[in-house]
Amino acid sequence: MKITAFIPARYASSRFPGKPLALISGKPMIQHTYERALSCPELSAVYVATDDERIADCVRQFGGKALMTSPAHGSGTDRIAEAALKVGLEGEDLVVNIQGDQPSFQPSVVTDLVRPLMEDRDLPMSTLKYRIVRPEETQNPNHVKVVTDRDGFAIYFSRCPIPYCRDGVPDGVHFKHLGFYCFRMAFLIRFTSLDQGILESLEKLEQLRALEHGYKIKVPETLFDSVEVDIPEDVKAIETLLRG
Repeated sequence: MKITAFIPARYASSRFPGKPLALISGKPMIQHTYERALSCPELSAVYVATDDERIADCVRQFGGKALMTSPAHGSGTDRIAEAALKVGLEGEDLVVNIQGDQPSFQPSVVTDLVRPLMEDRDLPMSTLKYRIVRPEETQNPNHVKVVTDRDGFAIYFSRCPIPYCRDGVPDGVHFKHLGFYCFRMAFLIRFTSLDQGILESLEKLEQLRALEHGYKIKVPETLFDSVEVDIPEDVKAIETLLRG
């Protein structure tokens, strides 16, 4: 069973055009993310999946592996599915989706992510949750929240604060969803063929597609947050974090 990571990266972004190539402490953001992925011991290979030659050229210049994919993909998951087929992954192989705009992630989160699927071959996919410690994140719609059942399977993902605490908000009750995914290859191909449901269309969260179609998502907790770069102003914050 191979475990392969793909970093989907596109140049066009309404809020931050060219984001993967933005320099962070003198190094392209995509390079930071790629090098961190390389330090994850479970991964047999790491690829950047992109639709832009500028990104592919950048990756090759720093010695990374880049795969060109269709510009028509509506999501990073669709993009990595094409890339995974190109490298010949088989049904039981694991496909890890690492977002390119998380250049400071702790490599150990990948261990947390892939362990459930390594231990239980019946699980189709997993993602991660992190206990929120800053109250403002609970109200921020850009920080997706997740609630799970007692066995650690997702019940729902939302941009709203869930659960809603009628009698006040106790500490540590909310969890942020971190945008890392692990798919079993056979399920990844099935997932990309599923119709978009009403919940996904309303929340704009593609993981809800799996839940709407009755599939389970294992959501282990990780002790490490992962800060995303959404807008140009986030670069300085990441540089400070990396220096610390």
